[in-house]
Amino acid sequence: MKIALLAFQGDVSEHERAIESLGAEVRLVRRAGVIDSCDGIVIPGGESTTFMRLMRGEGVDQEIIEAKNRGKAIFGTCAGLVVLGRSRYGLGLINADVKRNAFGRQRESFEAMLDIPALGNEPFKAIFIRAPVMEQVGEGVEVLARIKEGVVLAREGNILASSFHPELVDDTRLYRYFLRMVEEGKSRG
Repeated sequence: MKIALLAFQGDVSEHERAIESLGAEVRLVRRAGVIDSCDGIVIPGGESTTFMRLMRGEGVDQEIIEAKNRGKAIFGTCAGLVVLGRSRYGLGLINADVKRNAFGRQRESFEAMLDIPALGNEPFKAIFIRAPVMEQVGEGVEVLARIKEGVVLAREGNILASSFHPELVDDTRLYRYFLRMVEEGKSRG
């Protein structure tokens, strides 16, 4: 299984390590032409306006849209959620209105234990750093986790989006969930 990991900025090495620890191969994406040869895509955290500018400049944004339409699984974390969501900074690939920096600045970063039934009974430690939140989700979006400020983990078809940084904890259950989505996409394709 090959996973395209956008490598413009963000916690690239941490995502790479987590994905490879589960047996998948990672291909770093810095320009167009890589995504088509991969089975799934991860869009890490970073700064969403910079992400969008770099993706558009390289044509990667169109490749992501095409991959989504072909049923490839896509996982966006933090700024990756902003890129996937509906806002002036995003591609609108998930039916969710996203608010950037919903919790404030860097110093308002926090950790929370989330109940995510799709991952089992054990709470998931989530790290929120200048995190976005899904203020509203539309039809077809399955809410997987929420806190009082809004939805922080959701799935719509082949799109998985998280407000937090799963790459910063040792718990790989969310990556396992995503890789199962990738397998589902491959079996349908």
